[in-house]
Amino acid sequence: MTAAENVCYTLINVPMDSEPPSEISLKNDLEKGDVKLKTEALKKVIIMILNGEKLPGLLMTIIRFVLPLQDHTIKKLLLVFWEIVPKTTPDGRLLQEMILVCDAYRKDLQHPNEFIRGSTLRFLCKLKEAELLEPLMPAIRACLEHRHSYVRRNAVLAIYTIYRNFEHLIPDAPELIHDFLVNEKDASCKRNAFMMLIHADQDRALDYLSTCIDQVQTFGDILQLVIVELIYKVCHANPSERARFIRCIYNLLQSSSPAVKYEAAGTLVTLSSAPTAIKAAAQCYIDLIIKESDNNVKLIVLDRLVELKEHPSHERVLQDLVMDILRVLSTPDLEVRKKTLQLALDLVSSRNVEELVIVLKKEVIKTNNVTEHEDTDKYRQLLVRTLHSCSVRFPDMAANVIPVLMEFLSDNNEAAAADVLEFVREAIQRFDNLRPLIVEKMLEVFHAIKSVKIYRGALWILGEYCSTKEDIQSVMTEVRRSLGEIPIVESEIKKETGELKPEEEVSVSPAQKLVTEMGTYATQSALSSSRPAKKEEDRPPLRGFLLDGDFFVAASLATTLTKIALRYVSLVQEKKKQNSFIAEAMLLMATILHLGKSSLPKKPITDDDVDRISLCLKVLSECSPLMNDIFNKECRQSLSHMLSAKLEEEKLSQKKESEKRNVTVQPDDPISFMQLTAKNEMSSKEDQFQLSLLAAMGNTQRKEAADPLASKLNKVTQLTGFSDPVYAEAYVHVNQYDIVLDVLVVNQTSDTLQNCTLELATLGDLKLVEKPSPLTLAPHDFANIKANVKVASTENGIIFGNIVYDVSGAASDRNCVVLSDIHIDIMDYIQPASCTDAEFRQMWAEFEWENKVTVNTNIVDLNEYLQHILKSTNMKCLTPEKALSGYCGFMAANLYARSIFGEDALANVSIEKPIHLGPEAPVTGHIRIRAKSQGMALSLGDKINLSQKKTSL
Repeated sequence: MTAAENVCYTLINVPMDSEPPSEISLKNDLEKGDVKLKTEALKKVIIMILNGEKLPGLLMTIIRFVLPLQDHTIKKLLLVFWEIVPKTTPDGRLLQEMILVCDAYRKDLQHPNEFIRGSTLRFLCKLKEAELLEPLMPAIRACLEHRHSYVRRNAVLAIYTIYRNFEHLIPDAPELIHDFLVNEKDASCKRNAFMMLIHADQDRALDYLSTCIDQVQTFGDILQLVIVELIYKVCHANPSERARFIRCIYNLLQSSSPAVKYEAAGTLVTLSSAPTAIKAAAQCYIDLIIKESDNNVKLIVLDRLVELKEHPSHERVLQDLVMDILRVLSTPDLEVRKKTLQLALDLVSSRNVEELVIVLKKEVIKTNNVTEHEDTDKYRQLLVRTLHSCSVRFPDMAANVIPVLMEFLSDNNEAAAADVLEFVREAIQRFDNLRPLIVEKMLEVFHAIKSVKIYRGALWILGEYCSTKEDIQSVMTEVRRSLGEIPIVESEIKKETGELKPEEEVSVSPAQKLVTEMGTYATQSALSSSRPAKKEEDRPPLRGFLLDGDFFVAASLATTLTKIALRYVSLVQEKKKQNSFIAEAMLLMATILHLGKSSLPKKPITDDDVDRISLCLKVLSECSPLMNDIFNKECRQSLSHMLSAKLEEEKLSQKKESEKRNVTVQPDDPISFMQLTAKNEMSSKEDQFQLSLLAAMGNTQRKEAADPLASKLNKVTQLTGFSDPVYAEAYVHVNQYDIVLDVLVVNQTSDTLQNCTLELATLGDLKLVEKPSPLTLAPHDFANIKANVKVASTENGIIFGNIVYDVSGAASDRNCVVLSDIHIDIMDYIQPASCTDAEFRQMWAEFEWENKVTVNTNIVDLNEYLQHILKSTNMKCLTPEKALSGYCGFMAANLYARSIFGEDALANVSIEKPIHLGPEAPVTGHIRIRAKSQGMALSLGDKINLSQKKTSL
């Protein structure tokens, strides 16, 4: 065995910067130094041996001068030293000196101090030499009766490892430990003993469990966890034992330890699919989520509930627990709340939707006027969306929900208000019976709306759905109230010059002439800086928007006024009233146009808005039936088409989801009877404990590509040339947060290579965890070196380096072979994800890094190019298929993905097919990528650039 392969079970951090001391100075310190000097010297010796030094001359010195000392630190260091020091001669025989060491162990095992006894027993677990252990067996057995639990606990561990490695040294170990277990009182000793019996003699473990199955609840949590594992394994291997132990698992659900409850619930679900068992397990999970304060724990346990829901037969049981699940909303963490609401929404049915809506309404009201938490606005948005989904799926609920939600139209948080508005728009179109209620509520809150975007939407809804004479007049009153005194320009100028006194006194300098000879308004600044700020706030909302230069709302107002005026004409027969109403609407539009052309607003009106308002004025002056039809019927039909397309899409995705979850059984599928199943056929169920252990170690078996040609060999990277003196190749394992390089190094020369070292460096957000230790390679020998690299974020990384070595017997300097670079692919960290259009737009606006990639491809079809990009970047297309179907020579699509580090990546594909260049012309256009970090935006852009062209097969 080479020095590098010499196993040390105790991990020691080795500082590399200090110069190694000489053997003579160490020998001197160990012989003549005081305890402190000897301790330091011993530490240096341990580090040097770990680095591959042999130091055979120091062995006897340490036995003579250090071994007899009673200092605890030295005792502890000596145990590490004996663990790593070579104990055999080159031909495999035990060194003579080790007999002296063995005698020292024996004395330590009989030492009156429990720490020395216990740590020596712990050390014996790491020994692999039977000749050393044999003389110690009586002393180890005697330690089982020691008064201190620390010694007994480690004695059990020592007996277990010796029995596992060298059964002939202690053949009666299971019997001995069983007797020990029966009489033992300490929880940790019982746990170790029971653990040993599970692995060494399962029948004895079951016998012991049978005798104390009723007292299981009184045991310590560490022992309870081991009992759960035993029951799981036994019932897994032998299903007939289930009835015997399932009651015990039920009892453990009541344990005081959260870990035991969690494991017991998971085991119960795998052992029984009876509704009572599933309900008990789910109830246990919910209690855990509510009682545990750690958000990560909450999310993990919520995932267990989601997994339960995925099972069709368990879903019905969970539906009864929806109200319990909603108790989790008391957690302030947004991620937990998001997952909980999603789960509740998936489980809601006509039986419990009413209770769900009541709880959600209370939660919405709670979020009102609460500003101490930064996520309150986002949480309110989530609640609004959940209520929206409930109302769409269960229309009877809409009447309860709408009045509460409409209060939020006047909310400062535009995102939540926009969600409410979208919901109200859908409800008013779908549910005819709710229209009067919605219009009435909308008129109530209309004057309090603070956001221009929401104001615009509210105006549209009122204009579209006011159908009675009274409602139309109320809308006109609200608009007049919101616009303030008209004509706007004159009243504003009067206010500026001080002719129109507001409540507050405004200090003014002498008024200048405001109208020029040509009749236009001159810009002036007559107001002094002492003007109170309250004046701005006193402006009616619509007037404020217009003076800020937002004339898009004016165009929307013009359309609304036109609609209600045309509808008023059809409702009221009196010509005088008709003319009066139309004249008022036209006056409002004219005064807004006048304001837009003046220099009072912060920004002048755009030509587009002028055209729209002028068109509305023309329509009202002519009142033609065609225009009436367009304004009052066609607009609503457009909305109706959009909503029905959206609903169809939702139904389609729900259908796909349910198809995914439905377990279909083919007519000729074999039926498996549990009672007739042979033990070896139980492998269809995976061992949960084994799986969780593998997951913790990062060894989860990923599904390999379906392509039979795709094998692990595809991931091998050649690092040096075949003619180099040292050949190297690496297999790159990419786990979630780290990369393991398995490097094969081959000595292709006839010389012995000493201190052959793999030196690596990284570029990007990668960090080398440990420096691979040096090797000695015989002629034409080979060895494997492992190196770990930590990954901190999603961006392209490069690992580069070289191999340096000395040739045995040569006087020349160190030789060096430069390795080729290993490129780490960003795609290993990016997964497709989905988000709503509103979230996409919000992130698009927030993210500061943009990378614009020009399309340069040989693909001639737009759809094919989009699919190619999706495949090569692991992103998901958010634009619905309907929007992409058909052919018009242009295509725009939004793509989204998330990395395993929680980073978002957005992309917008804008491509066209240049028809004038012929049918074989390739696709042209741009792809814009946006991300929070520069590295991710650049890396994704590089990935797209590399994979744009389709490779010909």
